[in-house]
Amino acid sequence: MNALAPLQEPMSARSPRLAHATAFAPACVGNVGVGFDILGHSMAGAGDRAEVRRIDEPVVRIAAIRGCVTALPTDAGANTAGAALLALRKALGVQHGFELTLHKGIALGSGMAGSAASCVAALVAANALLETPLPREALYGFAMDGEAVASGGRHGDNVGPQLLGGLALATHDRVLRIPVPAGWHCALVHPHFVLETRKARAALAGHYALGEFVAQSANLSLLLAGCFQGDAALVREGLKDVLVEPRRASLVPNFARVKQAALDHRALGASISGGGPSVFGWFEQRDEAEAAAVAMRAAFAEAGLDSDAFVAPIDGPAATLLDDEAAA
Repeated sequence: MNALAPLQEPMSARSPRLAHATAFAPACVGNVGVGFDILGHSMAGAGDRAEVRRIDEPVVRIAAIRGCVTALPTDAGANTAGAALLALRKALGVQHGFELTLHKGIALGSGMAGSAASCVAALVAANALLETPLPREALYGFAMDGEAVASGGRHGDNVGPQLLGGLALATHDRVLRIPVPAGWHCALVHPHFVLETRKARAALAGHYALGEFVAQSANLSLLLAGCFQGDAALVREGLKDVLVEPRRASLVPNFARVKQAALDHRALGASISGGGPSVFGWFEQRDEAEAAAVAMRAAFAEAGLDSDAFVAPIDGPAATLLDDEAAA
């Protein structure tokens, strides 16, 4: 499939008789350092699963939340997945309702886009229950509606890549998949430390110099050009966050050492994933990423933190529908 072609659900998922569907959405590296709120890439290795049933009652009901995080709102309007389904029902005038069970596989406040994964998985599953399922891109706005419940704003750097897969440029109105060489890998290390998204965003308040915006725009442009051309040197020059990272670095224990560990293992660049505290690095080769992940974990251990490491292609998976056997 062309990486830029619209993603639609399989024909087998389009039966109007379907009353139950399960979907999985992967973790995500938000911002990718230089693309605050507009750039992200999906990451295999962790994710959230959503089971959705069509019900006659015209409501969205959260039946249960299971997995590594359970202390989340069960009121639909206060839950990212529930809010996304409410937005879908309202926009399409859907007469039936949805009952949702979430299976959380991404830790709370991890910087791995757990709140976004929940609403994307729920939307992909619910979309399969519609008589005429929407193209994948048409779910983007509803996903941002859901994400806003957790972050306080509509931004697509997490939900966009989770919907389409891979690296995505996510603006207010559009989401575009960006080509990345298949051999390029990401090392993502998540310390066992909670950093709430709202706290991470609050750290960004204050004055910014015009020169910082110019430098960040130049770096983002270099990174995107490098991805399109498969030019690692351009990415290495561009993957340097001069705007957001300096204001959030103190929120991530031992961040400077963790980042340096990635750079010491030939990272094209490294920074904070999403709002943190997870840290990522980009690499041309998988073995470089694997070696860096070990060193990055050791740097977190210096701060007394255990951590989990994930190594996967930057051109990661999109959210997918699961059959009953796979979901069990």
